Amino acid sequence: MTPLILMTIAGAGIALLLLLVLKYKFQPFVALMLVSIIVALVAGVKPADLVATIEGGMGKTLGHIAIIIALGAMIGRIIELSGGAEALAKTLINRFGNKRTPLALTVAGFMVGIPVFFEVGVIILMPLAYGVARAARKPLLIFALPMCAALLSVHAFLPPHPGAVAAAGQLGADLGRVLMFGIPMVAVLCLIGYVIAGRMTRKTYPMTDDIRSEVYGPHITNEDLVAWANNDYSNTKEATHTKELGLEESASSLAAKLPKAPAPGAGIIVALILLPIILILLGTLATTMLPADSTLRSVLTVLGAPLVALLIDTLLCAWILGSRRGWSRSQVSDVIGSALPGVAMVILIAGAGGVFGKVLVDTGIGAVVSEALRNTGLPVLALGFILTLLLRAVQGSTTVALVTTAGILSPLIASMNLSANHMALLCLAMGGGGLAMSHINDAGYWMFTKLAGLNVGDGLRNWTFLVTVLGTLGFLMTLVLWPFV
Repeated sequence: MTPLILMTIAGAGIALLLLLVLKYKFQPFVALMLVSIIVALVAGVKPADLVATIEGGMGKTLGHIAIIIALGAMIGRIIELSGGAEALAKTLINRFGNKRTPLALTVAGFMVGIPVFFEVGVIILMPLAYGVARAARKPLLIFALPMCAALLSVHAFLPPHPGAVAAAGQLGADLGRVLMFGIPMVAVLCLIGYVIAGRMTRKTYPMTDDIRSEVYGPHITNEDLVAWANNDYSNTKEATHTKELGLEESASSLAAKLPKAPAPGAGIIVALILLPIILILLGTLATTMLPADSTLRSVLTVLGAPLVALLIDTLLCAWILGSRRGWSRSQVSDVIGSALPGVAMVILIAGAGGVFGKVLVDTGIGAVVSEALRNTGLPVLALGFILTLLLRAVQGSTTVALVTTAGILSPLIASMNLSANHMALLCLAMGGGGLAMSHINDAGYWMFTKLAGLNVGDGLRNWTFLVTVLGTLGFLMTLVLWPFV
C-alpha cells in the first residue's frame, strides 16, 4: 500500500476509536481492541496472522507492566485501609502549622499520591480539607485545589501509576530514570501549583448548597464565606467521613471488618512509600556506576528491578500495617486481593494500547507515521506532549492518552537511538500532556468539582486552568533538561 493510504487508515482508525469512546460510550479496552483488529485487516495483515499480532502486542506490554501496576495498587490499598494515608496527612498539618495548612495538604497530596490512585487519594484527603476549612472559617477551595492538583500531577507523571508505567513499557524507558528525573520535577510542580492556587483562590467562588452545608453547616451562606476570606486560621478539626455525600470508599465494608487499631505512624508510612523508590533508583545507579562483575551490582540490580522492589514493599506493608496491627492472614489476603478489581480494567486498557502499537508496526503504518512526524520538524518531546494533550483533551482518560501516544511514537523512537535519560524525559513530557486539559469529559474533573462544590464554569476556570498550566510547565522542564542529560 502507498504511504498515503496507510496514513489514511491510521487517521481513520484513531477517528473511529474516538467516535466509539465519545459518542457510543464503548469501554476503552473494547474500543482499542476492535479498532486494532479493523486497522490490521484493512492495512493488509493476513487473517491467519491476526491472532499472533494481537497476542504479541498484548503479551509484550502486559509482561512488563501488569505486575508493576498490580503490586502498586496492593501497596496503596494496604496504606489506605490501615489509615496510614490519613495519619500522614494529619501529621503534616500539625507540623506545618495552621497558617500553612494548604501547603501541608499539598505535600500530603504529593506523598499520598505516590502509592494510591488519584480517585482514592481524593476520597481519603478531601474530608481533611473539609474539616480544616470548617475550623479555619476559610473557603474550601484554598485547601482542596492545590492538594488535588498535586494528586493528579503524581498520577500523570510517576510510576507505579498505570499511564506512566504503560508509556515507559511501550517505549522501552527505564522506570528508575523516570523516577530519578520525575520525583524532583513533580515536587517542584506541586509547589508551583500551591503558589498559583493561592493566588487563584483569593477570589471566593460560590459553592453549591449541598457541599456548603456539608462543610460549614446548614445556615452558612456564600456571603458568609466571602466575609470569612480574610480571617486568621484557627485550630483544625478533621472531618472523618463523607457518608452524607454518598462517597464511601469502595472498600468501606472490608475496612469495617478489620480490627480496630491505632493509626500507623507517619514515619512508617513515609518509609514504606520511599522504600521501593530508593531500591529502584539504587538498581539504576548500580548498572551505570559499578563494574559488570561486581557482586553488589548484581544484588542491587535484582532488588532494584521494579517488580522486585514493589513485591518487597507489598510484603512489608502487609506485615507492618496488617499482621503486626492485628489483621489475620485471611484479612491481609482479602485487603491485598481487593486492590485487583479496581486495576484490572486499567491493565487491560494498557495491554490493548500495546496491541494497537503492535498493529501499527506490523502493518507498516508506524514507519509511515514516523516519517510524517519526523518531517514536521518538531522535537520529539513536543510531539509526545502535543499528541498526548490532544488525545487527553478529546477523550478524557490520562491512561488512554498515554498508551495511544506511546503506540504512535514507538516506531519513530525505535529509529532515533535515544539515550536512556532522553527516553525518561520523553515519558515525562508525555505525562505533562496527560496532566493537562482535565475538563468535562474527564471523571477526575467531575470528582473534584462536585466535592469542591463548584459549577462547571468555575471548575474550568480553576481546576482545568491549573492542571493545564502545571502540565505545560512539566513539559517545559523536560525541554530545559534535554540538552544536559
